[in-house]
Order: sequence, then structure tokens, then C-alpha cells
Amino acid sequence: MSSTDSPAGRAARPLLFLDVDGTLIPFGTPPGGAPARPPAPPPPPGSHPLLSRIDPRHGPRLAALPCDLVWATTWMAEANDVISPLLGLPELPVVDWPDAPDDEGPLHWKTRGLVGWAAGRPFVWVDDEITDADRAWVAAHHRGRALAYRVDPCRGLTEGDVIVIARWLAEV
Repeated sequence: MSSTDSPAGRAARPLLFLDVDGTLIPFGTPPGGAPARPPAPPPPPGSHPLLSRIDPRHGPRLAALPCDLVWATTWMAEANDVISPLLGLPELPVVDWPDAPDDEGPLHWKTRGLVGWAAGRPFVWVDDEITDADRAWVAAHHRGRALAYRVDPCRGLTEGDVIVIARWLAEV
């Protein structure tokens, strides 16, 4: 059993908080209008109309990272039901958001909750709405290492983004 298989080893692994909309489901069309990714399996009738924009290659890319993946999305548990199968990922832990987020001022409404959920563990937060205010707040209030990584919502997560995240995780 490796150290990452034991409860103590797993607790030391960094977390990767993963958003869905704008991150795994890009809002824009790839340059040139042609898909830059292989098509995802067709979504079931009546499902979210943008699910076909998910790049199924992200599942193996994310699963290969030396961290514990956690859904940090308003999809909540539905991310396990809908998104995980499209990516070939197992059921992941889900951050449970408050019903009505507090007015955080310049902070994203997820910022405080993710720092609390991490409880000092190193983490990467991948989202399309992260700002410098969020980065500064995390740096001031999180006692572990953290990377608040913003992706372009028009492109969503790219292979290049995953490479940057993997390099950061390798340093932790």
C-alpha cells in the first residue's frame, strides 16, 4: 500500500476543486467554429443542451493528477450523475453550498467555502470566475498552499491549463 492509499497519505494529497459551467462546459465556440475536441457521447434527450461541449479527454487528464478531485459547482451531486460519466470519472466528493450565499463583496461566493472545506490542505481551485480579490483572500486566509486558477469561459479547460495545474501540483 502506498502512502497515498492510506488515510494519512490521502489526507496529505492536494485537493482540486472543479467547476463545471464555463470550465468543463465552455460557453464559446472554438476558433474557426470547428470543434477543437472530440465529441462527447450524445447527452440524453431533454438534458443540458451544452453537454456536448465537454471534452471527454479531460477525464483521464484530471484523474491522472496527483490530487483528490472535488466538485465545486452549482451542479452539486448532479455533477456525479451527469458530468462524471461523460468524463469517465468515479463519483467525487461535492462541496455543499449554503442555500443563500452571503454578500461577499468583491469575493466570489465560493471563495470562503472552499478555503473552509480545504481545512488547510493544499488545493487548486479551477473556475472561470476567479478574480484577483479571490486570490488575495485565499492567500491571506488559507494556511496551506493554494492555486486559484481561472480558465477562459469561452474556451473552458484546455490541455495547456491541465499542464499548468500538473506542474503546480508537482511542486506541492
